[in-house]
Amino acid sequence: MEKTMTTPLTEEQLRAMAAQAGEPARFIDPTSNRVFVLLDEAVYERMRESVGGFQPEDVYAASDRVFAAGWNDPLMDDFDRYEDIKK
Repeated sequence: MEKTMTTPLTEEQLRAMAAQAGEPARFIDPTSNRVFVLLDEAVYERMRESVGGFQPEDVYAASDRVFAAGWNDPLMDDFDRYEDIKK
């Protein structure tokens, strides 16, 4: 496992994590309003291993084949024209 920069937690962060009772702690960057989730490293590693090198585009072709029957159904024509039909 490759280690990256490790930054010590502040006392405030430690208290926030303790208050979460084992759940991931959320922290907000007041500058950007982005929310970050702080996980135990073991939990993070399990998540990372389960996802692996997955890229969504790897399943595009399979998704097209699975959903083709529904997408090609003549009733989909009504769905495609929904905005015109509802008027």
